[in-house]
Order: sequence, then structure tokens, then C-alpha cells
Amino acid sequence: MVTVIFRSRLKDPEDADYAAMAPRMLERVRTIPGFVAFQAFESADGERLALGHFESLDAVDAWRRNPEHQQAQRLGREQFYAEYSLEICEVVRSYGFDGEQRTVRDPCAST
Repeated sequence: MVTVIFRSRLKDPEDADYAAMAPRMLERVRTIPGFVAFQAFESADGERLALGHFESLDAVDAWRRNPEHQQAQRLGREQFYAEYSLEICEVVRSYGFDGEQRTVRDPCAST
């Protein structure tokens, strides 16, 4: 499992072009083989955090190379973002609790 951490601040949070593009990018990433999930959060001071979860680095690279996503990246740098940072992290182990029992997922373990 690979998680992409994208932190950003928009130049103009009310930008209609960004508001139209963001759902389209979510629609597109869902078509990438190996895409798992996406979550987005925003703090009161305008910092935004997006988490993209993929099965592999190959899936992340497929998304990075997607032509429509590349155009969105260019627009992001030129028009939408005041700042951003990106981290790509391999998940070593993940834990969870469902209210009854703790679960452990170890992507490195053979099943």
C-alpha cells in the first residue's frame, strides 16, 4: 500500500475553475487500476490535506502520468495553489479497531 500526502493552500478558495476541476480529478483517479481510496480535509486556517491510497508505486505513477491529471497539475502551479507539498509513503503496517477487536494489516507479510 502506498499513500500520497498532498498538503496545499489555495490562492482563492472561491475559484470556480478549481471547484469544477477537483471533482473531475477525483472521478479520473478512481479509474486508475490500483487506486484504493481518497480522503480530503481542510483546517480552519485554510490548509488542505488530501490522502490518496494506492496498491503500488506503479499505480501512483500511472496517476502521475495521466494526461488530464498532468494538465491539472500545471493549472495548479500556475493558477490555483499558493503553496503545496507532496509526500509518497509506503505503508509498512496499518492498525484498526472496529469497536470490538483490533485488526492489524501488514502489507509486507505473506498471506
